[in-house]
Amino acid sequence: MAAEEIILELREVTSGYISEVDVLRQLTMKVRRGRITSIIGANGAGKSTVLRTIFGFLSPRSGSIVFLGREVGKWRPLEAVRQGVAYVAQGRCNFPEMTVLENIETACYSRHDKGIASDIDDLLHRFPVLGEKKREAAGNLSGGQQQLLEMAMGLATRPKILLVDEPTLGLSPKMCDEVFDYIKQINLDGITVLMVEQNAARALDISDHAYVLRLGQNWMEGTGQEILHNPDVREQYLGYSSKPNPGVDDPGAKGGERAN
Repeated sequence: MAAEEIILELREVTSGYISEVDVLRQLTMKVRRGRITSIIGANGAGKSTVLRTIFGFLSPRSGSIVFLGREVGKWRPLEAVRQGVAYVAQGRCNFPEMTVLENIETACYSRHDKGIASDIDDLLHRFPVLGEKKREAAGNLSGGQQQLLEMAMGLATRPKILLVDEPTLGLSPKMCDEVFDYIKQINLDGITVLMVEQNAARALDISDHAYVLRLGQNWMEGTGQEILHNPDVREQYLGYSSKPNPGVDDPGAKGGERAN
C-alpha cells in the first residue's frame, strides 16, 4: 500500500525563468512513494526546470505542487530540505576546497538531531571511496567521485524523496554503471527517487515509472519498461530506427500512453 501512495504531485504547473516565458506549461505529474520515477525528453523540454520548481528555486506561476498532502508551491529550498526533499543538482555542486567529510557535515546544516555523526559514518561506509578519501579536498576527486559525494550530501539530510538531475553527465561508462547501481540501492533502502537523466535508456531500465516531456508538457507516461520499448520513444529519444530489426528492435512493444 505504501508503494502506491502519491508522495509528490504537480497539478497543472506553469513555471519558467524569464517573465512571460513559460518553460513548463500546465504540467501534471505524480510520483509514488518508494519508486524510481524518471523524466526524459529532448534538450529544452523542461526536465531540469521540473526539479528546480519542486525544490523551490522557482515558484509556479500557476498550478500547485503537493508534497505529502500539503501544498508547497511557494516554499524555499531550505524549507524543502527540512520537510524531506533533497536535490542533487546537475554538474559539480560541492565545496571544492573543503574535505569530503566537511562537505557531508555541511550538508547536515538543517539538522539538529543526535543522529548526525552516525549517519555520516553510515554514508562513508555506503560510499567506500568517500570513506577512503574523507580527508581529501573535494575538488581533487574525479568527476564520478564528486557525483557520489553530492548524492551522499543529499542523503545526509535524511530525505523522503531524492531529486537527481543528470547524475551521469560527463562520466565514463564504468562510472555511469556505478552511479546507477547506487541509485537503485538508495531506492531499495526506502527513498523515493525522481530523476532527470540524459542517458534515457539506462534511466528507463531502472525506473518504475517514467514521463516523456515535450516543450514543457507531459507527452507520454507509463512504466519504465513501457516507455523504453515504445516505438516512438525508441526512434526519437533512444536512437533506434523505426524499421523493424529483429534481435535489436522490439516493434511489438507499444507500451506507454500519450498524455492528453
